[in-house]
Amino acid sequence: MQYAMLSELGGRPINEDYVGNVISGAETGCFVLCDGLGGHGHGEVASKFVTDSILGEYKIKGNSSDFIRDAVTVAQDGLLRLQKEKHTQSEMKTTVVVLKVMNDKVEWSHIGDSRLYYFEKKKVAERTLDHSVPQILVAAGEIKEKDIRHHPDRNRLLKVMGAPWSEKEPFRIEVKERTDKQAFLLCSDGFWELIDEKYMQKYLKKAKTPMEWLNLMTKMVLKNGQDTEMDNYSAIAVWL
Repeated sequence: MQYAMLSELGGRPINEDYVGNVISGAETGCFVLCDGLGGHGHGEVASKFVTDSILGEYKIKGNSSDFIRDAVTVAQDGLLRLQKEKHTQSEMKTTVVVLKVMNDKVEWSHIGDSRLYYFEKKKVAERTLDHSVPQILVAAGEIKEKDIRHHPDRNRLLKVMGAPWSEKEPFRIEVKERTDKQAFLLCSDGFWELIDEKYMQKYLKKAKTPMEWLNLMTKMVLKNGQDTEMDNYSAIAVWL
């Protein structure tokens, strides 16, 4: 297992994204990426809280078969309590993506529009589906997948951490058998909106390390974000 992480301000004064990991062995670990919502003093608190909560649970219960389900629920409950303490119920929210790497399999889940891309043999095999208005429009056949990136409602999210869940578990957990030709990219919308899957694949084939892959993609993100009010952008690359 090899990995690399980055989280940058973009054109914003505060970084509301947060990334982290816990490596539990030479070939196992947990990776978390969050994109906070709610503005200065709130979004960055939510993203750090959820990341730290999930990684803290991993240190204690990482071997549990229900780890992701339990850890995300614990983080949600904790964030709702923190909102009440600080009287920020309408502001302190975040997206989340979690990846758990085990010796025999890999699991992931997400809430919001931060994404996980799964690559097999250096080609995109799957990605998480955003909990957003444009993703619903794609499912309804009203717009195309590529239109999500520039849709006027792309920031309207249907599910986030820190908002009461209408379902008991508003997230699904994906499980894949582990092989030796897998790669994963966890990224916030400030990253994926400025680079499409074609270039993710192209740079994956070109890169010799996860950090080189992130650096190549970041150049494209910065190029496409030039002369725009860039959002914070964050990514985690994991190679198996």
